[in-house]
Amino acid sequence: MSVPPSPHPALPPLPRVPLPLPLGTDAPATCEVPHFEPVRVRGGRYQLHRLLRHRRRALATGLAITAAALVAAGPRTATDPLRAERRPRGHPSVTQPVRRHIPPAPMVTAPVRIADAATVRLLRPGDRVDVVAAGDLSAGGRTRVIARGVRVTELPEPADAAAESGALVVLSVPRDTAARLVGASATARLAVTLY
Repeated sequence: MSVPPSPHPALPPLPRVPLPLPLGTDAPATCEVPHFEPVRVRGGRYQLHRLLRHRRRALATGLAITAAALVAAGPRTATDPLRAERRPRGHPSVTQPVRRHIPPAPMVTAPVRIADAATVRLLRPGDRVDVVAAGDLSAGGRTRVIARGVRVTELPEPADAAAESGALVVLSVPRDTAARLVGASATARLAVTLY
């Protein structure tokens, strides 16, 4: 059998292209890495893990430190020589001002005649009132408050019984205020204002 002639006899033959080398054949030779111990960083994370592992011991230590601090800062009394407060030498002592307890003034019961009986009708035992002394304004008298916030304890007579001369009210007042009320009732007309 005969081979047919080439349809394009004038074309030159194709040049030969070298094929690429397989991958990894052009890499340098490997060198050996020396053996070394692993590096351990001792930071907060390591301490946290350690603390969590030993939390029972840490809790006991924390409680012991707190108890020691409370004992050291506990109350000190001058009668106990071991617990008495020690002051450093060479420093002046700062003294606190002494606060003295002033007992309240003893309360007494003071009967007071109020000039306006109609005002007394408004009062009930337990009410708090101010007692005002009004002098004769035409004679140069002045108005002043004799007692503030005193408690009404009793209304002994009906207000209508002595309408012309006022009405009697029993007040609970300190002893010195009772003396002022007696003195004011002798020279001025007394009135009350309700709270």
